[in-house]
Amino acid sequence: MSHAPLLESSSGGDGLENEKNKKRKWWWTMDMEEAKEQVLFSVPMIITNVSYYSITLISVMFAGHLGDLELASSTLANSWAVVTGLALVTGLSGSLETLCGQGYGAKLYSMLGIYLQSSIITSTFFSIIVAILWFYSEHILILLQQDPQVSKMAALYLKYLIPGIFAYGSLQCILRFLQTQTVVMPLVTCSVVPLIIHIGIAYVLIHVAGLGFMGASLAASISLWISFVMLALYVNYSPKFKCTWHGPSMESFKHVLPSLKLAIPSAVMVCLEYWAFEILVLLAGLMPNSESRTSLIAMCVNTEAVVFMITYGFSAAVSTRVSNEIGAGNIDKAKNAVAVTLKLSVFLALTVVLALVFGHNIWASFFSSSPSIIREFSHMTPLLTVSILFDSAQGVLSGVSRGCGWQHLAAWTNLGAFYIIGMPLSVLFAFKFGLYAKGLWLGLICGLFCQASTLLVITLRNKWENLDLPMKNTPNDVLV
Repeated sequence: MSHAPLLESSSGGDGLENEKNKKRKWWWTMDMEEAKEQVLFSVPMIITNVSYYSITLISVMFAGHLGDLELASSTLANSWAVVTGLALVTGLSGSLETLCGQGYGAKLYSMLGIYLQSSIITSTFFSIIVAILWFYSEHILILLQQDPQVSKMAALYLKYLIPGIFAYGSLQCILRFLQTQTVVMPLVTCSVVPLIIHIGIAYVLIHVAGLGFMGASLAASISLWISFVMLALYVNYSPKFKCTWHGPSMESFKHVLPSLKLAIPSAVMVCLEYWAFEILVLLAGLMPNSESRTSLIAMCVNTEAVVFMITYGFSAAVSTRVSNEIGAGNIDKAKNAVAVTLKLSVFLALTVVLALVFGHNIWASFFSSSPSIIREFSHMTPLLTVSILFDSAQGVLSGVSRGCGWQHLAAWTNLGAFYIIGMPLSVLFAFKFGLYAKGLWLGLICGLFCQASTLLVITLRNKWENLDLPMKNTPNDVLV
């Protein structure tokens, strides 16, 4: 097996000029077969991730049109839900991208179902902790200097979202299980159908049943459970998984603690990034005219998150391709997959940026009918486009880290980029220089730049000899 750094061109006897030509060829040429394979994989994953994220986002939109207080409360609640729960269980499931991805590539099929169950057990345990935290969130938000009335309404919203965190955590685990086996089209059905149903459920609960603000979050919980049940039934009864899913097994409990070695760094990696975005919402609550600025920053965060759900489709593609090829021992194919995904992500980011530049007013109107908030959002759009470009690049590079099992390196990267550089600069620009919302986002851009640059260096320079492959850990597993 080759021990070359990822993406690094091998230097043969053709001289320096040949080396430069190879590097130029890497950037300007495209492996069309690989690109086609990744696009066919990524598009369903993009639809799936946008659909899942849109379930909670549409609830916020429904609540926001009930009034300004409801908009501020639901956006704060959604941000707090992401900070303390949704990002956590999403990160925990990231261990499956390494375990199931490399295991599938190595043909250790029987272990995939075991890994899935151990991950669901872990997710359920942490979801119980999150549920307790959400139940008492009003007092915590007030301690964080948030407006008391907004905090009270946000806490009410979160209480009805508690059932949803259990469904969301298990749902993310099943999603990774299917993703690493390149089974993606059923994910589209099991995400789009609940999303469509969700719109009807939200309308009925809010306007017909008269639940109002509470109905928005309750609808999200119901829709997430519908999606989870659909996926669980599919995995249990589909013949596609006869080799990788053999039903519940007590053996999965033996793998809970070992899998935490990947799950915890993966969760830290994801949470540190999500927290950086959501901290901006909390900081906006400390500014003059906090209600409108909280709504503005939350709209920007939600916009970035929607775009990242699109980027995450390519991130999932490169994670799956890299982990499968590493498991199979095909290092050169893994390198090629990374190169192709980076180029595709740049093209995608530029397309989204152009759409946002010309359609920012239409997009903002989905969140609020307030002319002042829509106008302020248009002023934030140039900064938002810059952050989207950096976020798209780091999203792909983070996928490489998950596929290779480098979650710990990515976690340290995110800690330094956001909390040593990004967040301090946000506070400095916003409060010391008086730039307020723009200052917060400028600091975030600095953090994203440092994150993307560091992950690129890790991807280019890291060696393969220390990779901990499933075949090393499971020597007695039966190959199917």
